[in-house]
Amino acid sequence: MTDRADRNATAPTAELLVRVAALRETLSPAEARVADVVLEAPAWVLQSTLSAVAARASVSDPTVIRFCRSLGLDGYQSFKLRLAHSLASGASFLHRDIAASDSPADLSAKVFERAARTLRDVAGQIVPARLDEAIELLAAARRIEFYGLGSSGIVAADARHKFFRLGLNAVSYSDPHVHGMAATMLAAGDVVVAISSTGRTIDLISSIEIAREAGASVIAIAPPGSPLSLQCNVPLEFSVDEDTDVYTPMTTRLAQLTLIDVLSIGVALRLGPGLTARLERARDSLRGKRLEGSE
Repeated sequence: MTDRADRNATAPTAELLVRVAALRETLSPAEARVADVVLEAPAWVLQSTLSAVAARASVSDPTVIRFCRSLGLDGYQSFKLRLAHSLASGASFLHRDIAASDSPADLSAKVFERAARTLRDVAGQIVPARLDEAIELLAAARRIEFYGLGSSGIVAADARHKFFRLGLNAVSYSDPHVHGMAATMLAAGDVVVAISSTGRTIDLISSIEIAREAGASVIAIAPPGSPLSLQCNVPLEFSVDEDTDVYTPMTTRLAQLTLIDVLSIGVALRLGPGLTARLERARDSLRGKRLEGSE
């Protein structure tokens, strides 16, 4: 299983404040107090010494260093450099940019810009080596099962549709009782893709533990350092700047769907020329169900 340092060492383009907010729940109580100081006053932290941050958080200097290393950084100076980059890029991790007075045109522009910014940020967080490992597992899988609850269950259903069209044995489950039972029937060569906005859903974590005990491999699409990621074989981790405990996941869902697209296209390329004939047959079967001139 991938170690913690590797899991947290996301690409430099990731917004640091987004990562701090996502990782806070996985930190020790003392490190979480440092995270709170960073989230409450990032500009002040940028101008402050290590000892000043430690004093404001009521922790020791070594705790601040441990906090920085939990983010995959070498120390406090590396943290400040990354924080400066994050602030300079206009990082925002709350829904503060939308107001009740916005016109429909303003609202549309802000929502689309937020979605585009999220996808750009997530693209920089995905670790290429893990992505390649996930594609390899899926392309060779005897059976693929997608698990998700709530909005992530909808993403799981979309994933099943995409992989089913590739001619693979793929199903999706969004009922915790059903995927809990399904996990007991898996074996070596099977792959589960567990999708979660928080990575803390007890039923989902329980099901992937059962799947791994049965011999299946598990890929997680979840926040960095989350309990779900820590229990899987290949974590595809990213942080998104929205509070999924308060708001219905919007940009998180877009990032999940886009990552599923990346995986399905990667698997299609890995399967090679033999897939083309199957896709053509599927397309021919749909032509009679559409009006003339439609594709």
